Amino acid sequence: MTPPGRFFCADAARARHDPFVGTAPFGSVWVLIEYRRAWPANGFDGLDLDPETKTLVFAAARANRARILLVRRHGRRRHEGSDRWAVLHHDSSGAMRQRWGSWHRDEDLAQIVTALDSPGEPGLAPVVLVCAHGLHDACCAVRGRPVGQALSARWPDLVWECTHVGGDRFAANVVVVPDGVYYGNLDPRSAVTVVEDHLADRIRADHLRGYTTLRPPQQAAVAAVLRHFGPAGRHAYAVTTTVAADDGWRVGVSGRAPHARLLDVEVRARRTPARRLTCRGPANSSALAYDVTSIRDR
Repeated sequence: MTPPGRFFCADAARARHDPFVGTAPFGSVWVLIEYRRAWPANGFDGLDLDPETKTLVFAAARANRARILLVRRHGRRRHEGSDRWAVLHHDSSGAMRQRWGSWHRDEDLAQIVTALDSPGEPGLAPVVLVCAHGLHDACCAVRGRPVGQALSARWPDLVWECTHVGGDRFAANVVVVPDGVYYGNLDPRSAVTVVEDHLADRIRADHLRGYTTLRPPQQAAVAAVLRHFGPAGRHAYAVTTTVAADDGWRVGVSGRAPHARLLDVEVRARRTPARRLTCRGPANSSALAYDVTSIRDR
């Protein structure tokens, strides 16, 4: 899949069997900005936009702890019309809301500031994002673009390629928003299966990096429950308690019917040996890995 004689972080991570559970970055608000030209290595920050508008959008996103991602359809195939923007929320009640607009001039993006303070529309289909940010990390292009092509062929209205989402070495990465679900280590075939299951509200543990509404130990606990008991809906399990201990955490997980159960999940963290974790960064770094040591009925 990748050219020989060059370091690719995703190849190295798969060869090492790097654990990816618990690696979804925390967050529940996303700003998507369609941008069909080349993406800078640092995404939105690197765009040459009207400075005042850019500052307003960035400040509003930071105040709402929102992540800004540039997006485009696979192949940048649309050549006419205005670009689109979206603000997506996953609120504390579990409601998922979206607000969409369009922009032609830089100043039009100021609409995002207002949208960040509005609830948005419920009941819309989720957005499927595929990281294909090759200028940020080569693996995101080499592995992400074939996945973007496969998913776009199946769900052309739902799928967008996007800038850096984190975890380059787990490429191809797919994020479903505003559901807030990260998947990694995908290829075109497994990606189609994962998204098909997700859209049917059937989340499997195989490629699950985690839920962005949970902290890493909680993500690991829910993923372990899904692996142990089988696929379930996005909100089939809820984290009720998280108690830190000397050697990790005890995470309480409750299931809703038909998965009704009360569980205590023991999670421990360990630091991996220092390794090269990205294509762009030559320095070695270590990462935290989360291991589930037990799942018990409460």
